[in-house]
Amino acid sequence: MGKPTGFLEYERKTATAQSPKERIQHFHEFHEHLPIEEQQKQGARCMECGVPFCQSGMTIAGMTSGCPLHNLVPEWNDLVYTGNWERAYDRLKKTNNFPEFTSRVCPALCEHACTCGLYGDAVATKENEYAIIENAYKMGLAAAKPPKVRTNKTVAVIGSGPAGLTVADQLNKRGHHVTVFERSDRIGGLLMYGIPNMKLEKHIIERKIRVMEEEGVTFVTGADIGIDTKSMKLIKGFDRIVLACGASNPRDLNVQGRDAKGIYFAVDFLKKVTKSLLDSEFTDGAYVPVKGKSVVVIGGGDTGNDCVGTALRLGAKSVVQIEMMPKAPDTRADHNPWPQWPKVCKTDYGQEEAIAVFGKDPRIYDTTVKEFIKDKDGNLTAVKTVKLIWEKNAQTGKMDRKEIANSEKVIEAQVVLIAAGFLGCQKYVADAFQITLDDRTNVRTEPGTFRTNKENVFVAGDMHTGQSLVVKAIRQGRECAREVDESLMGYSNMYVQ
Repeated sequence: MGKPTGFLEYERKTATAQSPKERIQHFHEFHEHLPIEEQQKQGARCMECGVPFCQSGMTIAGMTSGCPLHNLVPEWNDLVYTGNWERAYDRLKKTNNFPEFTSRVCPALCEHACTCGLYGDAVATKENEYAIIENAYKMGLAAAKPPKVRTNKTVAVIGSGPAGLTVADQLNKRGHHVTVFERSDRIGGLLMYGIPNMKLEKHIIERKIRVMEEEGVTFVTGADIGIDTKSMKLIKGFDRIVLACGASNPRDLNVQGRDAKGIYFAVDFLKKVTKSLLDSEFTDGAYVPVKGKSVVVIGGGDTGNDCVGTALRLGAKSVVQIEMMPKAPDTRADHNPWPQWPKVCKTDYGQEEAIAVFGKDPRIYDTTVKEFIKDKDGNLTAVKTVKLIWEKNAQTGKMDRKEIANSEKVIEAQVVLIAAGFLGCQKYVADAFQITLDDRTNVRTEPGTFRTNKENVFVAGDMHTGQSLVVKAIRQGRECAREVDESLMGYSNMYVQ
């Protein structure tokens, strides 16, 4: 611990964001990060606790507390403070394959479990992570390092999201020959098309993909396994197959008027916007037009927030976000103590922007959709909502929702974006490999393993666990890669924890 009094001497500082009205004029990342000297002071705030909850990644009260990757947070925070950037990068990469992604899109579970945050402000660990990886690229530390020895083993990875890329990265470093198949036209999975450009600029993904290619990973785009590429061809052509296709089935709403024109799944909306931006800077018009229209977003999670921010950048006349659950408290409740994940109300960038533009929070809580209203031509004109009340079921102990009588309200809308989560993997992929699904349509494996019921076929990421965080997908990828390596070599020297 280089600075025992650092957390007392230095205040927490993070990157400054452009004002909401400025940043909605573009689709670029909008934070200005700290200079190196100031960032080192932030490293000094880390107390190097005897029990570092920041890196625990344990489940408390059903939610994750601390980093699922068990990042060596106190170690590299101190190395940031002392300016030992090369060593800090080595320690960070020991547990995290893609800090260039997590330092931008992770919700910073480490910070919410930081001991400094118990009575004050948590250490700016996510900012330190960003500084380490970006400085590593500038110094040439993150350049390609191909394996010196190759095995004669071949592995096919289906899907290039964070789990698939992690599996590929780990197994390639081990010396196996890895080919990644992606059905889209660009590598990255949800990193590329599920997360908007202003949260994760796509040249950051492409930069890392170039490094992985130089290290020997082969990438194949436009390969939709199970449709235009036969699974048996892969089974015969590769020693092992890893399925990392994500939880791609969006949850739908079964209400009257669902067939109205103007209703889209959030993931389709976001993909069209990003693809049009990358292909032509929107000149091809191949995205959902919302300029001058009233937009209703259904869903209060990260994807719903991304839809709010994207709709504003495209010139929506108004944006309303419908949330079924009650508003979370602004501060921790007594039954939600540290180091549990804080169940508090979070106002994210999209909501901040809506507040700046329209003068109020776009979110409506305790509300669900009753009907989509359309005109004679089938075009969406409005959304009828109803308020909800939550009551505890005496028999099950769970909270049941009930509609409040006479609480219907009609909201003008020409575009609706459904961001209600995902239900599991797409069935045609499972059928193509003849693998078994569980009751939640995730791929079934034995507890603690990544082997499917199909010989030599493994699974990782959201396809295995259901929709989750990027950082958890990376963890899944690392664990799956070790199991694949053991099956190929009889042992594995991969570091996971």
